[in-house]
Amino acid sequence: MKPVKVITFGEILLRLSPELAQNTAAIYVGGAEANVAAALAQWGTEVAYISKVPENGLSKDVLQQLSVRGIQLDRMLWGGERIGIYYLAQGSDLKHAEVVYDRKYSSFSQIAPGTVNWDALLGDATWLHWSALTPGLNPDAALVCKEVLEAATRKGMIISTDLNYRSKLWQYGKQPVEVMPELVAYCDIVMGNLWAAHTMLGTTLDPALETATKEVYLEQAAKVAAEITEKYTRCKRVAFTFRFSQAATHNQYYAFYYHDGQVSVSREYETNEVVDRVGSGDCFMAGLIHTQLQGKDDQQIISYAAAAAYSKFFVKGDFNTTSADDILKLI
Repeated sequence: MKPVKVITFGEILLRLSPELAQNTAAIYVGGAEANVAAALAQWGTEVAYISKVPENGLSKDVLQQLSVRGIQLDRMLWGGERIGIYYLAQGSDLKHAEVVYDRKYSSFSQIAPGTVNWDALLGDATWLHWSALTPGLNPDAALVCKEVLEAATRKGMIISTDLNYRSKLWQYGKQPVEVMPELVAYCDIVMGNLWAAHTMLGTTLDPALETATKEVYLEQAAKVAAEITEKYTRCKRVAFTFRFSQAATHNQYYAFYYHDGQVSVSREYETNEVVDRVGSGDCFMAGLIHTQLQGKDDQQIISYAAAAAYSKFFVKGDFNTTSADDILKLI
């Protein structure tokens, strides 16, 4: 296996954005952890992606879209029946009801606990990134996720997670708050938003946030970040994003970063020209990883991550193709 700094682990997906009146559908390769890997590779951070795909020509074509972006795929798992699909109108937001998943019995979701040597696959990498999407699939996926985290911990890797909540997952009789705390205990860095943290980890959520000001949001973010780091003692860094939309092409965006009790906040962005919302949070996570590995200070880390996320709003598809130089110009 080729040495890398970062490994991302999660389900590869195909996104179909249909336009039925024109009898067409755009097809994009994606999945949260693949999106993170694509951004890291774009910026020159050595990254490998671990997922599972069936042994057929479509899988090879899909993986080629990752390979050409510089993502290492020599740790991929093979087998199973299908790649998962989700349907989403172009420009829509994954948190809204129009997303339709078709991923049951996908190759990745059928990875069985106790069947993979994760220590060997992780190799000598420095960093592991995973997200809450994986344990949301089924009970076995949650167990597999724990296996990966245990292996990464044995190897002394930095571990990050994204608390990305999807209401159409978690359909197997367990609520996120019953599963995620045990997994987050392995993490050094937690990213998400105040609402996802409440759903996943049971953190405090003030009802007044529904009509809050920016100052109140940031004050609450500091309290919840402290709550997380106090409960999960391994975690030293917490990042929250704030994203508000008043129309299909509108977005207001800023981000918060908490490290060892110190708070840093990004500049605020706003646009009425959103092209594609998918993957902006993944690009934010990639920005956190990329800059921390570069040894940047807290303000530089959150500024780059927020600018990276904002830049994704103007790129069609799941992957961000914005260069690091262009992201720096947005800060």
